[in-house]
Amino acid sequence: MKVHLGKFIAPTALCLLLASCAQTGPPLPPSLELPKPPTDLRASRKGNRVTLNWSEPTLTTDRQSVRYLGPTLVCRSVDPEITACGNPAAMLPAPSAAPQKSGAPRPAPQTYTDTLPSTMQQQAPATEVTYAVEVLNRNARGAGLSNRVRVPAVMTLPPPGDLAAELTGDGVVLTWTSAAESLNSTGVQHRYRIYRRDESSGKDAIAGEVPLGEPGPAHFTDSSFEWEKTYLYRITAVSIVKRPDNEVQVEGDDTPPVRIIAHDVFPPSVPAGLQAAYSGEGQKPFIDLIWAPVTNADLAGYNVYRSETNGTEVKVMVKLNSEVVKSPSYRDLAVASGKTYIYSVSAVDVRGNESQRSEETSEPVP
Repeated sequence: MKVHLGKFIAPTALCLLLASCAQTGPPLPPSLELPKPPTDLRASRKGNRVTLNWSEPTLTTDRQSVRYLGPTLVCRSVDPEITACGNPAAMLPAPSAAPQKSGAPRPAPQTYTDTLPSTMQQQAPATEVTYAVEVLNRNARGAGLSNRVRVPAVMTLPPPGDLAAELTGDGVVLTWTSAAESLNSTGVQHRYRIYRRDESSGKDAIAGEVPLGEPGPAHFTDSSFEWEKTYLYRITAVSIVKRPDNEVQVEGDDTPPVRIIAHDVFPPSVPAGLQAAYSGEGQKPFIDLIWAPVTNADLAGYNVYRSETNGTEVKVMVKLNSEVVKSPSYRDLAVASGKTYIYSVSAVDVRGNESQRSEETSEPVP
């Protein structure tokens, strides 16, 4: 069988022609692999610590997937704008020595905590510290700075050194010694912020705030917690920067936490003003009791106690109700003529703690 070369030469030439037509223009230069600068840099400050967060670049400036990343420069300045990171505050090592996978990898979150030098902390409320980061390639070259973020440079007060807590029937009473507000300046205020952490869930809540006021003993009572839970309390001094268009708050360091087990063993208040009135002319006799309501928030109700006497013998006082009485009144229908009845009432909370009994009152039945 003869093979005709012409049948193969023509298609081969056509394929070569098409391949050459696909390449238009001069060949592209190799990628410099410069990581695209981050655009989501964020900053938060507490005390003299500034925490920075950003996303690791996944693309280069020429829209190629990043294969290698070099170190990251952390830039810091009191100037409003940073154009170059000439003297970085820190140089962070490359996040990974392994090449990044092709495709569309998810940006890895990055974080760094910077210690703000005391020379940068000022009393002037308008002063700010500017941060930026620059991610370099493995040849220590970068494409420029990230977005800029700013934090107030205002000085913060130290936390109290003697925080103590005591559980009472009215709530958790916190005591400490307030510092002198030595950082007074126009546009800056200071207050103490009290945090309460639920030990079981780890969630924080602001229990309250107290102005610094005069130096010396200070206190705060927290009554907004839930009984039968364990809490950790701490206090921080807050510097509040007043500006024409907004208000900026900077927290200082926290006190060591104090632990409170909120086990309720505290009874409600003792009822007062107990009065008894007999009624029964022409009907079955009864005695009505009324007293001033107890205002404790966890009140469940009242117990009513009674003893009786016929003039010579006084019986032991017994409880009349099987369920707590919800309202501050009670009608005693089990009375008989010729006897005098002596009454007292107590208050009971939702956890079964019972107060002492009220002062007694008596009422005869003719």
